[in-house]
Amino acid sequence: MPQDAFTIKYVLRELNEALVGGRISKITQPDRDTLMFIIYTAKGTLKLETSLSARYCRLSLTDADKAAPKVAPGFCMLLRKYLQNALICDVHPIKDERIAVLEFESVSEFETEKLFLYVEIMGKYSNAVLVKDGVILGALKTTAIGENTKRVLFPGVKYALPQAQTKISPDDVDALKSAVSAEISDAAGFIADNVKGVAYSTAAEMAEKFGRMPTAEEIKAYLCSDEPAPCVVYADGEPIDFKVRSEFAEKKVYPSVLEAQKAFYDYIYVRNSLCDAKKKLNSAMAATDKKLRKRLALAEDKLEECAGAEEIKLKGELITANIYALKKGDAFLEAVNYYDEDGKTVKIALDKSLTPAQNAQKYYSKYAKLKRTQTAASAQRAEALSSISYLDSIKAHVNAAENEEDLVEISEELTACGILKEAPTRKKQAKITPFRIYEKDGFTVLAGRNNMQNDRLLKELSPDDTWLHTQGYHSSHVAITGGTPTDDALLFAAEICAYYSDGRNGGKIPVDYTLKKHVKKPRGANPGFVTYTDYKTLLVEPRPHAENQKGNL
Repeated sequence: MPQDAFTIKYVLRELNEALVGGRISKITQPDRDTLMFIIYTAKGTLKLETSLSARYCRLSLTDADKAAPKVAPGFCMLLRKYLQNALICDVHPIKDERIAVLEFESVSEFETEKLFLYVEIMGKYSNAVLVKDGVILGALKTTAIGENTKRVLFPGVKYALPQAQTKISPDDVDALKSAVSAEISDAAGFIADNVKGVAYSTAAEMAEKFGRMPTAEEIKAYLCSDEPAPCVVYADGEPIDFKVRSEFAEKKVYPSVLEAQKAFYDYIYVRNSLCDAKKKLNSAMAATDKKLRKRLALAEDKLEECAGAEEIKLKGELITANIYALKKGDAFLEAVNYYDEDGKTVKIALDKSLTPAQNAQKYYSKYAKLKRTQTAASAQRAEALSSISYLDSIKAHVNAAENEEDLVEISEELTACGILKEAPTRKKQAKITPFRIYEKDGFTVLAGRNNMQNDRLLKELSPDDTWLHTQGYHSSHVAITGGTPTDDALLFAAEICAYYSDGRNGGKIPVDYTLKKHVKKPRGANPGFVTYTDYKTLLVEPRPHAENQKGNL
């Protein structure tokens, strides 16, 4: 993220316009690296997010609701003590530094105080420090006096800025002229290494714009211009950054830097929230999957032990057939195997302490025990395989989910089968949206989002609607309504079915299709499980066809 001094300058200029004159209404600390300020302004209530994480450090406006812990951390309590109801007087950067200064005026019964919150937006060194009269009242990340560090950030110590960069200020044209040369081949690297407050990504934009090493005047004009062109830049259709200005061909322009920043980080928040939710569900399923596979391995070990059951039975039969030739005390029997076409002999060990009949009974008893074990182990193996397959189908839907709402019913399904311990709280929705809906050639194509929706979709179809499912993969159930589909509509639906499957990253996928009347759900089967007949198969490339998605049904 280009949270360099160049970018921060424009962000703070717009924050100053939005926040000055506002009052702090509420302060929370949702996690270790995030501070949230609810601010009442003349234009309405704003939510300022101060993120001090290594990767996403920033000051930005947001609409996201982040739950705060029941007990506020110490620094949050300190901020509440000094800044609750405080007036925001100014928001500005430290020149050529990645530091924002928020100036407050706090009025108590006895005095009016000037307070300063220094927000240091510096990657893994990001921090927030509350200062009064030049003295630190507290910091989000403190350092002890005895630590081997260049800066001491501890209550009661004078606040000092980080050591200044030994680089050229972007508005020092004379110094830039002395350093800049037309022979410099790596313009982006030179600017990032030698000009204050410029990240490499910003320097690369400058090199792209000019196509060469820019002059001193051009560097100053670019970095000190009052005319930003804020945008979010994309790669392969996905937002990858927000910029004050950019030479990227794939970008979306916004009216302000704050709006571009908000749009980008809203996307990041939704994406990360979805990833976290998926991780939680996959983690819960991983433990169950491990147990099921252990159970499967035990059942298969038992079946392997029972593999010689028929040979044991044969020995009992051969002893019985040759009992006239045996007597108590014999150590073995060597008899012709009458099941063998070549008439080979079998040598059978005998217990000398048992009669021939008792030896035969011993083999029969062992055979019966092995058969009972084999029957039980076969059932255990089938049950384990069925449960693993069902769990894999849930995993496929989790991995295909496109937003957190897609995971709500999956969470409920996992809770119902005991994999999740607590039922999720479903958010209130103005309208239930169970299926993905598309239109193609006048036909409506519906796709389930999870096993429970797949069952619901099957119930809602008419007997002559077309139903699709991948062959050999777990996938969404897909349906085509509106009559007999055209070849293009059928191919379209099959591609969607392939895309929402656990095989979508493996090239072409076979997709079976049949009429709904040929699809049956066995009594007592797991959600999403069906059997079907009278089907045909298409081999298709997985495609989401998002451009044809009409919303939710």
